[in-house]
Amino acid sequence: MKAVVFDLDDTLFDHTTSATNAIQAWVPALGATYSADLIPQWFEIERRNFDGWLAGRLTHQGQRRGRLLEFLPLIGRPVPGTDDELDEVFAGYLEFYRQSWAAFPDAEPALEVARSNGWRIGVLTNGSTPQQNAKLAAIGLAGFIDVVSTSESLGFSKPAVEAYHLTCEALGVEPADTLMIGDNFELDVVAARAAGLTAHHLDRAAGVTLAQLVRSTG
Repeated sequence: MKAVVFDLDDTLFDHTTSATNAIQAWVPALGATYSADLIPQWFEIERRNFDGWLAGRLTHQGQRRGRLLEFLPLIGRPVPGTDDELDEVFAGYLEFYRQSWAAFPDAEPALEVARSNGWRIGVLTNGSTPQQNAKLAAIGLAGFIDVVSTSESLGFSKPAVEAYHLTCEALGVEPADTLMIGDNFELDVVAARAAGLTAHHLDRAAGVTLAQLVRSTG
């Protein structure tokens, strides 16, 4: 191996916990009652609207507005009538979300192992370039990363083969010399292997850590 490419959300960056903490704080701030069943509903709404952005049906801000159109009625709050008002409401969620940004404890050790191997290090993420770079900076990992590839900057999102090949090209390596690691089996393993990369699935529920996956290929 000459390089390793990591997924970001729920691989290096703990998106699920950050978003969960944000919902727990944001819903009461809106004057509504929080309940645990709102969490899976929020993530399903997030997935559906985010997929709409990746498919080109929505703008990035539009998918945020779409989330509110579905979520606010669930908590008994009125839906604002203008885009500006929707954006103001979503800004409240974003503030709580940012306050909870954190790396997984195994993220920095894995990056240190990869660096000690002499590997180039990339991130490939289906997300907004400014936000994903801001996450890496806020959680203290930006200095380890040589290349950050986002669906927004590439013009392709996982599982398109171009997303993986363009990331390898930016790292200056061939796909055959590149390891991909991520929590999403279809996007980070199946599709990466189809693009010619070696790929490992990060299954934290089974006790697997990022550093173990990097060492196993070093």
